[in-house]
Amino acid sequence: MKDEGVINEVSKELGISLKEKDYPFAKQVLADKINELVNTQFQKLVAILYRMDVNETKLKQLLSDNPGTDAGLIIADLMIERQKEKIKSRQQFSKRDENISDDEKW
Repeated sequence: MKDEGVINEVSKELGISLKEKDYPFAKQVLADKINELVNTQFQKLVAILYRMDVNETKLKQLLSDNPGTDAGLIIADLMIERQKEKIKSRQQFSKRDENISDDEKW
């Protein structure tokens, strides 16, 4: 899946429809939505990050290490990274299933 596809998946998690093909612009749109959630619906953002299984320790460390950086961009990067990991994992498991004999499949 290309980066644009990953961005679209993350945008769905945030409850927005984003079909933008310009990766930097799309990432900025995600960051803006994340910043909006930080300011208005923080618990909703926390729930989304939990559902996506974004590493909380890594997030806290990155925010701490980059105090002048837009928090929305940091969080967007982590969400995109996590989505890529999930896609890669699904692909690995689906390939592995093809190697199971018909007798051993459920």
